[in-house]
This record gives sequence, structure tokens and C-alpha cells, in this order.
Amino acid sequence: MPTDSARKPFSMIREFHLADWFTLGNAICGTGALFSMMTYLQVREVRHVYFASALVLAALVFDILDGRIARWRQKTSAMGRELDSLADVISFGVAPAMIAYGCGMQGLYDRIVLAYFITCGVSRLARYNVTAETLSGGGDKVKYFEGTPIPTSIFLVALLAFAAWSGAVGPDLWFGVIRVADFRLHPLVLIFAISGSLMISRIRIPKL
Repeated sequence: MPTDSARKPFSMIREFHLADWFTLGNAICGTGALFSMMTYLQVREVRHVYFASALVLAALVFDILDGRIARWRQKTSAMGRELDSLADVISFGVAPAMIAYGCGMQGLYDRIVLAYFITCGVSRLARYNVTAETLSGGGDKVKYFEGTPIPTSIFLVALLAFAAWSGAVGPDLWFGVIRVADFRLHPLVLIFAISGSLMISRIRIPKL
């Protein structure tokens, strides 16, 4: 018979709700997108950019489903909310930034902007977690978002996938490159600065 100490590593897994497994699917897809871009940087085969972009899209599907399943089963938890945020950081924060980096936004200023984008996403999720109860008005469902949700980065991913399909990656990246103090900035990276800024804004967006 297994001892109590032997069963402890599995106790957390037993506490997972069905929605939490879909959240883990989100995280797995985001991690897969990172691996695909690392492979692209090694072999320079554009199909790996497509794989990464498709995995971010799959992560979005899992992200939508986990919320719907949680509401359908009426089982939510603080751990589930935190798990969802951590998965979103990987799939909709780090993965899109990595795709941008792989597509050619590799200058010093590009990296600063991409790091800003990720920190905005992290901050947006942290603010949501601490204000969710207030925003829900005491109910079970949040009525609106403050700032754009981090999954909206899927539009940036779609744009980069189209750029890769068009051959506009690396030295052929749209809008070229600017040199400032001998460091590079690709103007296209500024869409990540705009996206990040919208995430931490106070714009109210109704939740459907």
C-alpha cells in the first residue's frame, strides 16, 4: 500500500477541475510555440513559424474552452485563476514576443520593446487577478475588462505568420530597420509597444 508521503505528489492533481486541464493545454501549446521558434532559428525553415503561430491559435482555443467549461460546471477556484494567468503569460506574452524575435526583431531596441510587451501582459493579468471580484460586482462573472486582454496578441501572431508567408522576415522585414546610436530598431516592433500599452490602459472592454 502506498504511504501518505508517496501519495502527496499526486494530491494537487486530484484537486484539478476539468477546466484546469484545458488551461494546461493552453500552456502546453504556448511552450510548443517556443520550441518551434527555437527550431526555426536553428534551421531557418519557415514552416516552423507556421507551427508556432498555429500553436498560439490552439492555445487560444484552450483558453476559451477552459472558461466556458468552468462556467458550465460552475467550478472555479483561485488556483484555476492563477493557473490561467500563468498559461496566458506563456502563450500570449512570451510566445508572440519569441515569434517576433525569430522573424527578425533582434536589435537592442527591439528586445527592449518585446520585454516591455511581456511585462505589460504580466501586469495586466496581475491587475485582473486582484480586481476580478470588484469587477464582477459580487457576481460570478466579470462584466468588463480594464485594458485589452492579453490573448488579443493573437492578432500580432497572425500578422507575423502572414509576414513569414510573404517572405518578409529577417532582413526583408516590413518597414526595414533604423539605426540609433549604432543599435537597431525595426519599426514593425512598435505594434508590440502599442499592444502592451493598451493592455495596461484603463480602457473598459465589455466581456462577452
